[in-house]
Amino acid sequence: MAGPTVPPDAPAEGGRTRGGIRQRLPNSRQPSPPPWRVEGVGDGQGHKPKQRSSWARFGLLLAVLLIINWIVSSLLLGPASRETVSYTFFWTQVNANNVQDITSTGDTIQGDFKKQVAYPTGSTNPTQVVRFTTQRPTFANDGLFQKLQANGVQVNAKSPDQAAPLWEQVLVGFGPTLLFVGLLVWFWRRSSAGGGLGGLGGIGRSKAKLYQRDDARRTTFEDVAGIDEVENEVMEIVDFLRDPDRYRRLGAQIPRGVLLSGPPGTGKTLLARAVAGEADVPFFSMSASEFIEMIVGVGASRVRDLFDQAKKVAPSIIFIDELDAIGRARGGSQVIGGHDEREQTLNQILTEMDGFTGYEGVVVLAATNRAEILDPALLRPGRFDRRVTVSPPDQAGRQKILEVHARSVPLAGDVNLERIAAATPGMVGADLKNLVNEAALLAARRGHDEVTASDFSNAVEKVVLGTVRGIVLSPEDRERTAYHEAGHALLGMLTPGADPVRKVSIIPRGQALGVTFQAPQTDRYGYSVKYLRGRIVGALGGRAAEELTYGDMTTGAESDLDQVSGIARQMVGRWGMSEAIGPVSVLPPPGQESPLGLDGVAPATKELVDREVRRIVEECYAEALSTLREHPDQLNRLARTLLERETLDEDEAYKAAGIGHETTPVDLAK
Repeated sequence: MAGPTVPPDAPAEGGRTRGGIRQRLPNSRQPSPPPWRVEGVGDGQGHKPKQRSSWARFGLLLAVLLIINWIVSSLLLGPASRETVSYTFFWTQVNANNVQDITSTGDTIQGDFKKQVAYPTGSTNPTQVVRFTTQRPTFANDGLFQKLQANGVQVNAKSPDQAAPLWEQVLVGFGPTLLFVGLLVWFWRRSSAGGGLGGLGGIGRSKAKLYQRDDARRTTFEDVAGIDEVENEVMEIVDFLRDPDRYRRLGAQIPRGVLLSGPPGTGKTLLARAVAGEADVPFFSMSASEFIEMIVGVGASRVRDLFDQAKKVAPSIIFIDELDAIGRARGGSQVIGGHDEREQTLNQILTEMDGFTGYEGVVVLAATNRAEILDPALLRPGRFDRRVTVSPPDQAGRQKILEVHARSVPLAGDVNLERIAAATPGMVGADLKNLVNEAALLAARRGHDEVTASDFSNAVEKVVLGTVRGIVLSPEDRERTAYHEAGHALLGMLTPGADPVRKVSIIPRGQALGVTFQAPQTDRYGYSVKYLRGRIVGALGGRAAEELTYGDMTTGAESDLDQVSGIARQMVGRWGMSEAIGPVSVLPPPGQESPLGLDGVAPATKELVDREVRRIVEECYAEALSTLREHPDQLNRLARTLLERETLDEDEAYKAAGIGHETTPVDLAK
């Protein structure tokens, strides 16, 4: 017979059920659970699971080692064996003066021959004897002692085979084992229990640095500028760790990991340092390359130790810089013969971030420049839940970054950071920091009390155009360089939609004998076919000017041809800007080419790509020649002005070419 029916909402034993699932009621007598729990590290109240002691096994191993050591030492310290010879043979050797020393105890005589002799034993091979023992007959009356004295034989009073002193026996019998055990215990005491190799001098121990807050030198979010959207993503992690209850009330869970990807110098590591400065939780920082060692298994051991340290002080943050050093996709052609050390380390990271035991309150920040080569298992939700791209800043972002880095630099009244930001398209945070530092160095070298606009202008030239080379060109090379740069500049001025010419110089800088600098007025994020062909035409202007002026060509266009070939090949093979190839991508992105050429592209397609690249370059070169033929006077005036003044800024270049100029100049010295 069925019992009484209990309504689903009726309370039972201090709790209640809803929908068949029992729910606990608040109880002031029960301790509230801690905000962070780490599975496998205790019950959250400081109680850790008991572990079986290994002292018994250690004692047994020590006893076995001592016994083996004693047996081996007994064999080493014991006297060497002696060959028993007849008294007649001994007497013969005495008469031959071949006895070195003897010891006699009763009728037993022991000693050593001076040189090895053969003792016949009745077999085909006689025994070679040096150490001997014999028995003197009791009836012998041969004057042995007088004979030995006459031959100068030493007669000893104690046995040469007596045992070594007790201290020597103990030292040799137990010393090596005790020394080995002592060193082992010393290594164990100096290292933490961080992984299977943690006891061997700490080789398997994590090398992560624990960030210590220093209010005088710490980095905060005020030091991060130009990447506001990324800053907000990371700031949410810090806020969650500070006040988890505000998010938990709504059922939100903290992301396990945040991957910061982007070009070098965009501020990924700086952002991690800002997190360390803002967070009131332990912050562990480590480079991915520090996990890998020559010894197999060390990387996985260091990963375990790092996460164990972070779990014990949860909530905490782990930062892994340059994650691609160990996070490459597995199963590639670079791995031959199964697991290698890098793959074992990666597998351990995957397990620690979302393994069987799990963890709570440990957030992993990672930075990489090559997110496209990371293993897919790293990027799935549950490990790196968020992938944040840190892109190069726009003009407003560059201005904010310049303001951050110029806070400790005394600026003159003529310095306009907005104009500097406009003149530095494509620069990232690290470039701008270097630019401010170069300007300050120039100002100090010139004896200025403040950094002026002229210092910034020269710093931009040094960073963008290169350092001035102290070489003297011959008049012929100098004139040819002037026409070469004039060709670049004139085509940049005449080609519709091209970037304005900002500076032209025939002063050798870096690897170039001359430089023409063009920069857009606003940041560009997409490029049209017309704009790219204009870039190719402008890059071929130097070679075209040399051909029109001198009737031949030089090696000065080497870098121009590299740039032209790269743009044209990407237009055809990646961006679908060729009718012959069509809107398909047949070439891998730069840096991702297959080392064996196994890219899945048919040879005929590659030949077609080459023909299209050649066609585009030849058409652009013909356009460059045609344009310069139509404006010979402007080319000559610009070249002669360059020969006179060596360097022309934006307004001076357009004025020398006789071309109207309506763009806003960005010369920092004006």
